[in-house]
Amino acid sequence: MQRFSQKSFIFTLQSAGLVMLIFIVGCTHSNQGSMGFWDKLFGKKQESAAPSGPIAPRAPIGKVDVGSLEKTAELLHEDQFWAIVERSLKFKDDQEKQEAFLVREVEQLSPKEMVGFDLRTKQLLRDSYNGDLWCAAYIMNGGCSDDGFEYFRCWLISRGRKVYEAAMANPDNLITEVAEDNGEGYDFESFSYIAQTAFENKTGKDLNDYIDNEQSAADEGGYPELVFQWKEEDPESMRKICPRLYAQCWEKYGDR
Repeated sequence: MQRFSQKSFIFTLQSAGLVMLIFIVGCTHSNQGSMGFWDKLFGKKQESAAPSGPIAPRAPIGKVDVGSLEKTAELLHEDQFWAIVERSLKFKDDQEKQEAFLVREVEQLSPKEMVGFDLRTKQLLRDSYNGDLWCAAYIMNGGCSDDGFEYFRCWLISRGRKVYEAAMANPDNLITEVAEDNGEGYDFESFSYIAQTAFENKTGKDLNDYIDNEQSAADEGGYPELVFQWKEEDPESMRKICPRLYAQCWEKYGDR
């Protein structure tokens, strides 16, 4: 019994010495930059790398820098303009959806092109400022003020190139756009703000600040004085200019 105790004591001392030796070797290796024994057993926590330099401020999401954009009087190419409008026609019976679609489309343009879209819209409004087209607007809407005529021409542009050019050739061609259930009239005021809304959404800036008004021929002022071939108190004069529209709209609805 006594001999067994001595052996156990010796074995215990040997075991303790082995553990101490392993601990010393593990600490030595750890100090040398290697993973120590205990690290291998229990894992070593990885330290996050410190930033190598100053953190740049994050740009506002979706905003485009216009710092280098100079004032411009350049119109968006008419083919590109009409292609955008053409894609929106799938929503032509819902102005809110069409407007939202157009804003998203124009947001894809460069800031300069957005200004060009606005200028092209203004140019088309100017080109369509004539007495015979005003007659068509008057008949279709049962009356038409100055502002109402501008909103009517915005609506006309929103119908696409084919409809616009047909109406410019003969306003009575708008008979194809007359809808039986159109109780709100033919106007689209917010169309004139499409580019301005898109520009502000993408840049946070006012589009009008980037229009070169001195060079632009598409400004809103300076419209020519119109000579009318019709009178609102003389329906027959309106019928002569737009006979089909008159028969479809005026004779049916009268002065709404």
